[in-house]
Amino acid sequence: MTNANNKKGILQYLKSPNSAGLWFILLIGFAGGIIFWGGFNTALEVTNTEEFCISCHEMENNVYEEYRETVHYANRSGVRATCPDCHVPKEWTHKIIRKIAASKEVWGKMTGIIDTPEKFDDHRRSMAEREWKRMKETDSRECRNCHNFEYMDFSEQGNRSVKMHKDALGTGEKTCIDCHKGIAHKLPDMKDVENW
Repeated sequence: MTNANNKKGILQYLKSPNSAGLWFILLIGFAGGIIFWGGFNTALEVTNTEEFCISCHEMENNVYEEYRETVHYANRSGVRATCPDCHVPKEWTHKIIRKIAASKEVWGKMTGIIDTPEKFDDHRRSMAEREWKRMKETDSRECRNCHNFEYMDFSEQGNRSVKMHKDALGTGEKTCIDCHKGIAHKLPDMKDVENW
């Protein structure tokens, strides 16, 4: 009986809250919001690490092994681009949109679509084209996190690179991914790929 009376008392109190009750509700809501946001942000950052990216064997045994052989993994300057540097935008809104789109990759893992090197290679072209399209649509935004056309030292580049960078990037006619496909991963069959 006492429990029923307590519940009625709490319900009555909440139905006609005084100012202390309102502050209590606001405090609980605020604390809950901080806990939710902290948990959400922590999960977002954990999924934005190289360790997370290669935690499934599909990535570790395929693209990660390819990436380890490139200039983005090891180079003379010691600057290293990790998976999220190239595949996840820095800005929050774009990052969330990319994370939602990346759920297709998680689905591929869960359903076994890309769970063997052979299956991965069968889908390599479609996955690469999806990534190239994304990068083209964003003007190679993630490349530009590290590479800035305005600060390129053309005296350190070969003649062909100087011409291509000045003509294509300088005019805005092309973006990084138009010429730098396969810079960190093995290329798929490139038959019928535009400008290749």
